[in-house]
Amino acid sequence: MPAAAASSVATVGHPGGVVAKVLGQRALNRALLHRQLLLCRVQMAPAKAIEHVVGLQAQLPQAPYVALCSRLDGFDPDELSTLISDREAVRIAVMRATVHLLTARDCLALRPVVQPVLTRTLYSSSPYGRKLEGVDVDELLAGGRALLVAQPRTNSELAAALHERWPDHDAQSLAYGVHYLSPLVQIPPRGLWRRSGRAVLTTAPAWLGRELDADTSADSLVLRYLAAFGPASVADIRNWSGLTGLREVVERLRPELRTFADERGRELFDVPDGPLPDPDTPAEPRFLPEYDNFFLGHDDRSRVGDDQDRVRLSRSTIGWQPVLIDGFIRGAWKITTQRWGTVLRIEPTRALSTYDTAAVEAEGATLLDLIAPTAERRDIQITVPD
Repeated sequence: MPAAAASSVATVGHPGGVVAKVLGQRALNRALLHRQLLLCRVQMAPAKAIEHVVGLQAQLPQAPYVALCSRLDGFDPDELSTLISDREAVRIAVMRATVHLLTARDCLALRPVVQPVLTRTLYSSSPYGRKLEGVDVDELLAGGRALLVAQPRTNSELAAALHERWPDHDAQSLAYGVHYLSPLVQIPPRGLWRRSGRAVLTTAPAWLGRELDADTSADSLVLRYLAAFGPASVADIRNWSGLTGLREVVERLRPELRTFADERGRELFDVPDGPLPDPDTPAEPRFLPEYDNFFLGHDDRSRVGDDQDRVRLSRSTIGWQPVLIDGFIRGAWKITTQRWGTVLRIEPTRALSTYDTAAVEAEGATLLDLIAPTAERRDIQITVPD
């Protein structure tokens, strides 16, 4: 579909006399769905898909499985488990200092780029950094890494071992200092399908047998973000990555980027070949895991849902996860286990048409095939909003 099909007739002027095409909410939504593999399922190997979307949020160990089930045709969760157990995919804190599932290659490439985010989080946003005053940080990191290479440990076990060396300092702060300032991965069985386990840590180089990349430039990361999430503003890139100083990066890349504007006149950047589907392209329902980057990847989240839907969903209790209907977050889902079987509960934020109800139920059956394939009885319950 030509790029022009995704933009309205309107244009907006920017400094320097540049006139940018305006992309409306649906155009930006369809572009994001396509690039996040959510407009239609694709046939793609799990490792390639993880790299395509620049990592999957993985605070919840089973979340990447739900994320890929909604994106890949014929997804087999055992394939992803094998990637993790074979050290071809790892769980590590990267963008926004949150745990993501990355391929081994991306782990080594991306962690050095976003290390400033984790350093800033330790000293500015966490309670641990200020408790490290008086500690030789280089000595702390060397000692912590040596302990984890010799024997993978939980954060509590690492804290206890470090406290023996620095008894006058808070044990948890010592451990979190190592955690934030070192590339630590959570090793299996954590993150395996239907197994998981405690978060046991070791260093990425020790686990993968390779050192981290030396390049800390954000240029490649910005381009990959735009390919997977664009068109997007500098504020969007900052929100997704946690990095600062991105305006300079984008200006350096500007000659090789396309520019658009949103309906509020904000400048959006994009890679030259980023797909822009027709805004009227149909989008089937999808069930996403909590914290999916589809709705965390932008500063302006209007492209993923309307204010009224987000307000209603914010009132949901813990454990509810988002449902996409017509490509927008317009409901939440939760699975509960009863004596007689498994129930998928769905709460839309607005009334559903007969077509949407049938489509949501069909997609719900696919989710249940993943999560409860052997349940004796399965039920889908859709609660009609007031």
